[in-house]
Amino acid sequence: MRQITAFSNPLVKQVRALRDKKHRRESGLFMAEGLRILTEAREAGRLPRMLFFAAGTRHELLDALIGPVEASGGEVVETNADILHKLSGKDNPQTVLGVYEVFDTSLERIDRTSAPLWIVAQALRDPGNLGTILRTGDAVGAGGLILVDECVDPFSVEAVRATMGALFTQRLAQAGWAEFIAWLRGGPGQLVGTSLKAELDYQAPSYHPPTFILVGNEAQGLPAGYEAECDLLVRMPMLGKADSLNAAVATAVMAYEVINQWRKGS
Repeated sequence: MRQITAFSNPLVKQVRALRDKKHRRESGLFMAEGLRILTEAREAGRLPRMLFFAAGTRHELLDALIGPVEASGGEVVETNADILHKLSGKDNPQTVLGVYEVFDTSLERIDRTSAPLWIVAQALRDPGNLGTILRTGDAVGAGGLILVDECVDPFSVEAVRATMGALFTQRLAQAGWAEFIAWLRGGPGQLVGTSLKAELDYQAPSYHPPTFILVGNEAQGLPAGYEAECDLLVRMPMLGKADSLNAAVATAVMAYEVINQWRKGS
């Protein structure tokens, strides 16, 4: 086990740089913080390449991480709260931090038959929304999240925090719209878009697995051409003065409507 207490240590500088997208892309690595998230990752079969923890930290879940990381050839580093603050950028950093290899997010790795429900987000910008959508997908038993077009980086520190571990339990893919549509139409799949311009109430149609729920950008919604590609275009009633739901909330409402239909029919 290695000990690091100096800010000038090259490894500290290397890991701290992972807060920047350019360095994540160049290194193929990203950070995840917190014992809960790292435990979720371990249980999902993913171990960090590097594990940092604050001296004096004692927890059975940390012990359950240290052994497998060392056995897999990873590096375990004992450090202090000041170093962890420098790495994470948080005033009150977690006492445990892991550095992971960025996942392969190609569409070809998605097995659409492995789950009846999938979530697709187009031009999603907010890391909090991305985290909530991944957590929703985990809650409803979705297969994963497909990010279409230019979206927020799912491996940013903020996005990883917001997923609360669901980044490791959900399959993640990234693609342009043309690539996604070509892939989708190459097999079974019902594409269901959400739009304020739709006339069909979201509870009216029957949903057939595998269902792909498509949600648009937080500010602009779905482009008209994307809406035209949907098998179904639905809207949720807005009975108050608000003209739309938050993208992550709309996704959760749709996801639970779909699985509730299936639960009633089972």
